[in-house]
Amino acid sequence: MDQISGRILVVDDDPIQRRLLEEAAKRFGYRVRTAENGLEALNIMSGPEGGDIDVMILDLVMPELDGMGVITKLRESRIGVPIIVQTAHAGIETAVNAIRAGAQDFVVKPVSPERLEVSVRNLLRASALEGEITRIRKQTAGTFTFDDIVTRSEAMERVLRVGRRAATSQIPILIEGESGVGKELVARAIQGTSDRRARPFVTVNCGAIPEHLVESILFGHEKGAFTGAVEKHTGKFQEAHGGTLFLDEVGELPLDIQVKLLRALQEGEIDPIGARRPARIDFRLISATNRRLIDLVKEGRFREDLYYRLNVFPIWLPPLRDRIEDIPDLLRHFLARFAAEEGKPQVRSVAPDAMNMLMAYHWPGNIRQLENAVFRAVVLCDGDHLQVEDFPQIASALEPGSSRHAAPGTPARQPIAETPAAELERREAAATPEPPSAAASGFSASLPPFGFIRSHDDEGHIRSLATIEEEMIRAAIDHYSGRMTEVARRLAIGRSTLYRKLKDYGLEETADRDAAE
Repeated sequence: MDQISGRILVVDDDPIQRRLLEEAAKRFGYRVRTAENGLEALNIMSGPEGGDIDVMILDLVMPELDGMGVITKLRESRIGVPIIVQTAHAGIETAVNAIRAGAQDFVVKPVSPERLEVSVRNLLRASALEGEITRIRKQTAGTFTFDDIVTRSEAMERVLRVGRRAATSQIPILIEGESGVGKELVARAIQGTSDRRARPFVTVNCGAIPEHLVESILFGHEKGAFTGAVEKHTGKFQEAHGGTLFLDEVGELPLDIQVKLLRALQEGEIDPIGARRPARIDFRLISATNRRLIDLVKEGRFREDLYYRLNVFPIWLPPLRDRIEDIPDLLRHFLARFAAEEGKPQVRSVAPDAMNMLMAYHWPGNIRQLENAVFRAVVLCDGDHLQVEDFPQIASALEPGSSRHAAPGTPARQPIAETPAAELERREAAATPEPPSAAASGFSASLPPFGFIRSHDDEGHIRSLATIEEEMIRAAIDHYSGRMTEVARRLAIGRSTLYRKLKDYGLEETADRDAAE
């Protein structure tokens, strides 16, 4: 049973056939729209509902405008919706003509529900894979646009409308949102929609550059400018000349580099290290951050004048938990791509209980986490449907009583249905007496409760912030097994800041050992 939840348009002048096809498609988990004739079908496909249709089931013999006429007009309008044609008059010539006209499959009335399901499922999968290939090619060519972003949610539609307006000017843009929501994708869409399309699109992750290399990487250097500068290096600003420079995690830039970035924005020129004269540059700047820059300004870690230069046109991307209607489409695209990459063409869909589970999860890592979860599930899957057990981390997070991944300030989501075995284990656990709580047994300073950090020292005085910070960093390194990117993200600091603190507290060896283990 396919729960990718595509939408099907059934076009047939026979009300009985329409009803039968509609009920069959709904039984297999699809959303259905019907049309009584070819003209109504064309109106639907050319209107606002057209973009929501994933597959069309089209009768060939209809009054006024027959199925062949519908196919011809759709293809003339460059509407590439996959089409399954059906007719009571079977024949090789009819099938060949329909396929040549632009249909993808051909069935004979009365079509069995099983045959219909296989056809629809295959077309959805092929369409998703084709879409992924097209998007990758467009990203490579610099022609990726907002139309290529996979979404159905109203929240994202507002983002796309604002992004299209921003693309028509040279205004600096600041894209804000949590990690993994697709900020770089929106930046590429702005580039591909602007008059700088097909020009350089240069991406820089400011949080991944060591502090002593930031200036050289961004602005470049001349040969002999410093020890080790054996040849001239062109910086990212000059690489982006004529195109777009995308600064991800812009809040991680050191203060001295922020000054040079401000000058580049104001004057349109940069000073490569060791250069005798400034270099003129023409670039469109798009910045992104997963933190509130205004908070960094208040903390004195980000220049206020630069903040106002970057925040001219802010775009905020909602997290995936606020647009769960996008999950089925994203799943379909990721599934098609990874099934092809991993050589598992038999993995075609997601089982209903697995889909319900994925829709209930709140996705703290957003689209990036969903993509990785589908990748892992495809590797684990032994059948033709992704099951709950193929998403072990998601399933464990949604177990009854689990709140490890609950979104701050939001109620816990409904857990997935328990199997009889799981319910039995839960009842047995409930019947087993629990050990005394920390409150009942008294506080033990040598063995504090899990996750507890003391606020007082042994003499009863408040501990210093530096001591507590060091202990928190140690705990984070241990908890996330030395994965420093995750440690920095959970502590809400940049990686460069984290490494500086590791050096200050003498924790570099601890981090290296945990990462190796």
